[in-house]
Amino acid sequence: MISRRKDRYPISAPLGQYLYRFDRFREIPGIYEDLLRFAGSIPYEDPQGKETLWLTVYYDPEHMRELRPKLTRIYGELKVGGDSDHHEHLTVDRIDFGEFGNSRPFRIRITNLYNDNSDYFYVKFADASRIFGLELEHILSPNRINYLVNGDTLIEEHIAGVPGDVFLRDHLPKPELNQVRIAKEFTKFNERCFIRLLGDMRSVNYVVDITPDFEEVQYRVRPIDFDQQSYEGAGKTYLAYRFRSNRTVTKLAFDVLNRATIEQYVAEEHAQMTRRAKVESLRLKALLGVMQREELAPRAHVRRLAADLAKYHHTDIFRDCTTMGELTAAHVSHMLDL
Repeated sequence: MISRRKDRYPISAPLGQYLYRFDRFREIPGIYEDLLRFAGSIPYEDPQGKETLWLTVYYDPEHMRELRPKLTRIYGELKVGGDSDHHEHLTVDRIDFGEFGNSRPFRIRITNLYNDNSDYFYVKFADASRIFGLELEHILSPNRINYLVNGDTLIEEHIAGVPGDVFLRDHLPKPELNQVRIAKEFTKFNERCFIRLLGDMRSVNYVVDITPDFEEVQYRVRPIDFDQQSYEGAGKTYLAYRFRSNRTVTKLAFDVLNRATIEQYVAEEHAQMTRRAKVESLRLKALLGVMQREELAPRAHVRRLAADLAKYHHTDIFRDCTTMGELTAAHVSHMLDL
């Protein structure tokens, strides 16, 4: 269903100007290549002692002395705008490397020496597809996204939540789970991703944010992987419920929600996304204007997705789209009546 590894698409001059205009560009160290120079690695185990796909990497002492101040400076820039007074008490506690997927990320664990509190951020190779995905999430979803770019280096803030696969395995079967609320949220999440054409929302590519409310528990499903923004040609890859790993929550949604209720939640999400699009109309117009001129996928993918969307919506408005950006702009406009 998903290509094994997608091509990287560089940041063009127009996209760079957009990033500068909307304060995503920062004079931060271009550190990704430096992080690749690790001396060795060991498998990272989660708190339960289970081996994960991450590797904890380590560096020669001299190289680490060069990396540490750069990484704490980047964290300070991400969190408080780079004021040096706010990162002198921070240290790099651990660096993990993910060989999986397209982005091959580094996960940096930063610890406050005063209170031992830790936080994370990610260093990735900047890719235009991923940046368009981050921006569309920031503009059209209920979630704010914090990231910075400089050259080929992309810095992303950690998105907190229970990993989707862990949630489906450990939380979904619990009798105290509010099944209707998680079914409602997954329905709306599926619609958000489809409208803005974010693909590959398998359970490992999103988290579930669980927030106790005054009477009940609220759930928010948030994507954490934006590599497959407007890339794949098959329309079904943009529907989260079509993935095998989401089968249990998809079945739950159809079990506890009737058709009228599903349509109500879909309409709610459309209305909320339309409001966000109108509030951020200038930014959204600027983003889609850049995106429409970019090459973000093979032409064969564009043609297939245009055909799939035309069949799905029973319309010919996608017929003349020649780029994924044009398809995305047309799809957002069509579904949100913009």
